[in-house]
Amino acid sequence: MTIPRELILGEVINRIDWSDGLFSLTINAPVEPYQAGQFLKLALQDDAGQWIRRAYSLVNSPNHTLGYQTFELLIIADPNGELTPLLNKLQPGDDIYVSRQAAGFMTISEIPKTAKDLWLLSTGTAIGPFLSMLDEIETENRFERLVLVHAVRTVDELVYRDRIEQLQSQYSGKLSYVPIVSRETCDWSLSGRIPQLISSGELFNAVGFPLDVSRSFVYMCGNPSMVHDTATQLIELGLTKHLRRQAGQFSSENYW
Repeated sequence: MTIPRELILGEVINRIDWSDGLFSLTINAPVEPYQAGQFLKLALQDDAGQWIRRAYSLVNSPNHTLGYQTFELLIIADPNGELTPLLNKLQPGDDIYVSRQAAGFMTISEIPKTAKDLWLLSTGTAIGPFLSMLDEIETENRFERLVLVHAVRTVDELVYRDRIEQLQSQYSGKLSYVPIVSRETCDWSLSGRIPQLISSGELFNAVGFPLDVSRSFVYMCGNPSMVHDTATQLIELGLTKHLRRQAGQFSSENYW
């Protein structure tokens, strides 16, 4: 077997099944140092011997107690996908190939220094990089108010709730968590889509303060339609897209 140069061998050391087809893998592999918010590629060979690769964001801070070479990824198994059905078969002790270097620009270091409020808007498994960011001491110290929004279809997709509660305690009231469920009734979540909840003001009512062009920065990650439609709403509110050559108030990463 010829292994592509950019891949290294890792081992699955833990697995969490959140629901049917939604799971987390913890992997140990000699990857290079990375930043919270970045992603790695996982890879396996199919039955024809072809390498199938896909990017997954890291759920953990690189500075967590187990060290950056032990990392966690949140995965939804698309039965029609090429890689995820193979990943869904993995159990602790199994081999997995991983990209040596992480990538991605959705990191704390990219946020303008003027930002005091950080809004993290996610759908589905895209909550992963935001949990990684929130687990960084730099994030806790740097921002005055933080909002984590997680929009899903069903309640059982609201993953890592224990970890989020721990983060809220750690942040001493600075971190607001807003779950959104679109296809079930849940009396402790909002209902609908993120763009509409911004347009109606319901999201701001839920956290108790609005987006403020002078002090807010927004990261969006997940479904491309959410990212596109939310960006439209943010522009209507006076926010501008953040570019390296010109600072703005929002940036994003699509998840497919």
